[in-house]
Amino acid sequence: MKPTDFFTLANGVTIPAIGFGTWQIPPGDVAYNAVSEALRAGYRHIDTAQAYGNEASVGKAIIDSGIPRSEIFVTSKLPAEIKSYEKAVRHAELTMKNIGLDYIDLYLIHAPWPWTEIGTDYTRENIEVWKAMEEFYESGKTRSIGISNFSVKDIDAILENSRINPMVNQIKLHIGHRQQEITAHNRKNVILVEGYSPLATGRLLDNGEIIRIAEKYGKSVAQVSVRYVLQKGALPLPKSVHPEYIRQNFDVGFEISEDDIRSLDSLK
Repeated sequence: MKPTDFFTLANGVTIPAIGFGTWQIPPGDVAYNAVSEALRAGYRHIDTAQAYGNEASVGKAIIDSGIPRSEIFVTSKLPAEIKSYEKAVRHAELTMKNIGLDYIDLYLIHAPWPWTEIGTDYTRENIEVWKAMEEFYESGKTRSIGISNFSVKDIDAILENSRINPMVNQIKLHIGHRQQEITAHNRKNVILVEGYSPLATGRLLDNGEIIRIAEKYGKSVAQVSVRYVLQKGALPLPKSVHPEYIRQNFDVGFEISEDDIRSLDSLK
């Protein structure tokens, strides 16, 4: 991929077509070095979250990179447990303090429910939190806002009660987990789909069919997995702390044939 490859959000903001994910990357030197390496490799989109505990390390690596701030797209997320307007306002401010940047480019509600209560109905609370998200956007502290892990029902609740619609929905998306209903609903409402865990947290690496297709193109299973998400019209967020894999996951400027895409679609 090239740093000049972008998607365009509903508000006209452009977002680099591959993001570098930082989930489970420890704060401090590990996160700092991984983000620094990603930026050297050509990534211009870095994804973090308050829940990851590494916002400060991510921000420092961005500042120290010497790359103009306007050339790097930075995402962070409101913790899933925050389900009131007042707390959402405070935690948005905390993210800005942690990350040390004048603005971020995308701010997401991390999930529609606390992680300890997956599937619980927090519709009313999410509508309240979304008002804080809209105000954060209007303040100029973030250039776009969105959601993460939201189902069709969760998305509709926001759309029916918003002044500003979500611009992104970040969901788990990979070969064998296509989330067709949610992705179609997002597209219908001009919400960009971002796919985290494009390698299924490593579970795809030993899949014989993906290995066969990867060998056909002279690529790795990881590269095919990232490219697959892109060809599905979604934005992949691969992560690694190994320089070789960081570079490899960005090197996906090839095309998987329609026949091979169909073969990958058939995997469970």
